[in-house]
Amino acid sequence: EVKEQCVPDDDLVNINVSGTMYITSYTCLNMFPNTLLGNEERRKQYYSEKLDAYFFNRHRPCFDSILNYYQTGKEAPPLNVDPDVYAKEKEFFGIKKEREVAVFIPEGGGSDGIDCVNSCRMKVHNFLQDPRSSSLAAVWHGFDIIFICISIAFMVLESEKAYEDHFTNKKKTSSYYKPLFIVNCIIMGFFTTDFMVRLVTWPSLLDFWKNLFNVLDILSILPFYVNLMVDDNTDSDIAGEDNKQHYVVLRVCRIFRIVRIFKFVRHSRDLLIIMKAVSNAKRELILLICLLFIFVITFGSIMYYIEADANEDFNSIMKSCWWVIVTITTVGYGDMYPVSVGGKLFGGFVLTLGIVFLALPMTIIVSKFSFVYEREKM
Repeated sequence: EVKEQCVPDDDLVNINVSGTMYITSYTCLNMFPNTLLGNEERRKQYYSEKLDAYFFNRHRPCFDSILNYYQTGKEAPPLNVDPDVYAKEKEFFGIKKEREVAVFIPEGGGSDGIDCVNSCRMKVHNFLQDPRSSSLAAVWHGFDIIFICISIAFMVLESEKAYEDHFTNKKKTSSYYKPLFIVNCIIMGFFTTDFMVRLVTWPSLLDFWKNLFNVLDILSILPFYVNLMVDDNTDSDIAGEDNKQHYVVLRVCRIFRIVRIFKFVRHSRDLLIIMKAVSNAKRELILLICLLFIFVITFGSIMYYIEADANEDFNSIMKSCWWVIVTITTVGYGDMYPVSVGGKLFGGFVLTLGIVFLALPMTIIVSKFSFVYEREKM
């Protein structure tokens, strides 16, 4: 039974797309004879004997969706890829007809009603994910950016003593509180609607929560509703443990409002590429952190034993480690510094060696970051 499910060796085909190898079957490709890969005469001109594969110098992220079309017969447009680029790739491979995304089609097929619902879900999903899918989607994303700016402006102004009462109404004297509160409710209502629709139309619930931006969305929305449930006028100076606990909860929730600024990343392809490049360089970043940790603990401990008797600023290893961090990063606050001859000599050694230690992994990180960034922009 296992052998019957395996693809015969003579049916396997290698496809190299910009250096990435894909393996599928001729049977899978030949099901679409009107396309480039499904037509033997058209695809053989791209065969490379040296690679023993069909080579295409094309957009690699798009080919994942192209191959998915051959395997499932249904189109799954790649996320975070310019629709115009994907359209050109489809045209090159001869894929003209758009179909429903495979993930929305239940196994074993489905009725016309189910297909219609799945098709609508996909359209709404694309509407929220891609501002270029329609003019209305561009307007929706435009409002999202405007509301993000306004909500961040509210958060910053609320911290100013002169405007605090306009947002919290603690003194009960501000005439701007109600209008600003209504505007804030409209903004949060928009964010909540956007989040709930994304949740309903996302292909997979598990994948939805794996997406970092969806987690940031819920973290940016929750503080508003917690603020409604907890008395906003609670003061930390008011007696009573309950009031103090409410105050702490409110302060913690307000901290999470900071993540709203990361919602900007979703609207910028370049920022998404930068995040992906940083993610691909995580091994080098971990190496840098490990080097920094070893460096700080080692030289902080040595500086403590050198300066402990001559300088009361270095009265613990923790404080000495703080001095090492400030020194090797060339910040130099000047809040503490060695005064003994041995401490000064060792301080110069720490500064010089620290620059070298940080420079070595940093060059690797920058080089890899540049490579990934340029590759993703292709």
